[in-house]
Amino acid sequence: MNENNHLLLVDDEALNRDMLSRRLAHRGFRVDVAADGASALRFIDAHPPDLVLLDNMMPGMTGVDVLRTLRATYTADRLPVIMVTALTDSDKVVEALNLGANDYIAKPVDFAVAVARIRGQLARKAAESALRESEERYALAARGSNDGLWDWDLDSGRVYYSERWKALVGYPESEIGDGAGEWFSRVHPEDLERLREVLRAEQAAGSSKAFECEHRMRHRDGTYRWMNCRGAAVPGAAGRVIRMAGSLSDVTAAKLADPLTGLANRLLFTERLEREFAAYRADPAAQFAVIFLDIDRFKLINDSLGHQAGDQLLVAMAERLVRGVRTGASRARPASRDLAARLGGDEFAVLLCDLSDPAESLQVAQRILTEVREPFTLGDRGVFCTVSIGIAPCGAGYRFAADMVRDADTAMYTAKSKGRSRCEVFDETMRARVVERLQMENDLRRAVERHELSVNYQPKVRLTDRRICGFEALARWRHPQRGWIPPTEFIPVAEETGLIHDLDMWILREACAQMQRWHTAYPNGGPLAISVNLSPRQFEQPHLVEEIAAVLQETGIEPSSLRLEITEGVLMDNHELARDILTRLKGLGVGLKIDDFGTGYSSLAYLAQLPFDTLKIDRSFTLQLEGGDCNSQIVKSILDMAHTLGMQVVAEGVEHNDQITRLISMGCEFGQGFLFSKPVSAQEAELLVAAMTAPPIAGLPVGQVGNLRADC
Repeated sequence: MNENNHLLLVDDEALNRDMLSRRLAHRGFRVDVAADGASALRFIDAHPPDLVLLDNMMPGMTGVDVLRTLRATYTADRLPVIMVTALTDSDKVVEALNLGANDYIAKPVDFAVAVARIRGQLARKAAESALRESEERYALAARGSNDGLWDWDLDSGRVYYSERWKALVGYPESEIGDGAGEWFSRVHPEDLERLREVLRAEQAAGSSKAFECEHRMRHRDGTYRWMNCRGAAVPGAAGRVIRMAGSLSDVTAAKLADPLTGLANRLLFTERLEREFAAYRADPAAQFAVIFLDIDRFKLINDSLGHQAGDQLLVAMAERLVRGVRTGASRARPASRDLAARLGGDEFAVLLCDLSDPAESLQVAQRILTEVREPFTLGDRGVFCTVSIGIAPCGAGYRFAADMVRDADTAMYTAKSKGRSRCEVFDETMRARVVERLQMENDLRRAVERHELSVNYQPKVRLTDRRICGFEALARWRHPQRGWIPPTEFIPVAEETGLIHDLDMWILREACAQMQRWHTAYPNGGPLAISVNLSPRQFEQPHLVEEIAAVLQETGIEPSSLRLEITEGVLMDNHELARDILTRLKGLGVGLKIDDFGTGYSSLAYLAQLPFDTLKIDRSFTLQLEGGDCNSQIVKSILDMAHTLGMQVVAEGVEHNDQITRLISMGCEFGQGFLFSKPVSAQEAELLVAAMTAPPIAGLPVGQVGNLRADC
């Protein structure tokens, strides 16, 4: 097959045409494109290509319409047509195949598979053309495509294997006989029956339609290579199949390489790991280790900068990973057998072989961390990125090689939970924690789906008169078996697993709807506001502002009645992104409150640039107000800074009356704490709202609800 084969790519989507045509051209194909069926037909009449890649779903003339027109002029062997269609569109696939389509490729396109199928169809076209014209020209075409020929005389049982066929499995021509066993004895045991079934089916069908089957064959060096067997049955005069002939091509590179990064794929990594594991079981001195790594916050980069930038990052990460691994090779073994692989998504793995000391794996991991510290260039941007790494050294306790990947993954998870951009070596305590965490995750996921969580409301109080001016919405979870689970346990799980988005949006919707019901039922209740916490993980959501706007519209609550509470840690992760999102949220008309102030790393310079209108002092400072002038001075400094920036202040953790006295003397406007009320259910909170609107009884002082005034 000539790598300069002329392809025509027909697709109405410009992005698809551009991306696929460039990648095909990079593989050596000559590619022209057409944006619709009519222009494709005109082009083919003027410049017939060697093969057409035809999108099935196009406006106007569909891919099937184009195919029907083509088959009126060109047979399938003269002009191969590969349909590009969605997996769910099976009826159209069947229709296209019945009309004479040679093959189909499923969307989204797996490029390695697409190239293999294109090459297969082009090779088949060349082979069929050669068979029609002469055996010699067929052989030349097959050799040009680097395929090995085989011709099986079913009556005699003898098989002709070309010189190239024998070379594919590592043997000179004189060392391979002419029996079918020369082929089948080298097929991988897991693939043998499938190959035999394909050949039996073609023989029984009695047609000359081409077939193909991928299978593994044992090379002379003991390794297995992936082969693509193509062929056709040759019926005799009576219609009985008397011969089968075809070609064999080595597709190992396409089968075992990740098409984006060029690293080994999961299949090759697993095969190599199994071999190393077997060698270690036979000789425990053959030390090795598995490194598992994952890009920190990859989803944020992918969602904010686009998938093209994400792909660029994966390619660049693979290059740095290889540099780190090669650097880590011992000088005593310069031809390192270490293997770097992309397992999928943003997950990578490294197989470290021939270790003289398990500590070598830590050295390699540290080198990888060093390699990725420099910024990555994605388009015209410089992006800083880190990875979390887990290491699983080999050991006598392992029964299966796959368990090492599992444990390296577990160690990587532990590294992420400890702050990311670090490496951890697996130990047994990690597995117990992961199992416990996994159970918590599963239970929490079911709780969200089954609405087992509830929203409690804690009043926010104006300190000068103890009047309720709003509530903070807080999630509560009553587990069917374990009872009440503290938010400190399940909120981190929700954040790490991605459930936090659904959970936060559910709390926001419930709280806004509840506050709107109170506004409607108690119109004289004053301008009550509802505060809802927003996890820092929400700032990774590309449509966060739009979703919050949708909740406001859906519930009918006035935006000014909503306060979003955000911890100051979000400011440190990505200050520019945080400022953009906060500015857009402020544009909706909602209030913005910086939560737990004083526990993070916010600076006055940061706060001055951000549109916060309220600051909440962390309860640890409020509780220490009785500890002396030094503690009071810290709180006073926070209050002065907030007021200088035009912000109001809420003090958390108010539990004693003398704290109120000191806070008021310092100018603090609002407070929350058990002195006023613990978080209560919606029904209990409504009693407080109702009490605030009830008229006073003549002759009696204004009513009290706990430590809350009800005289609004």
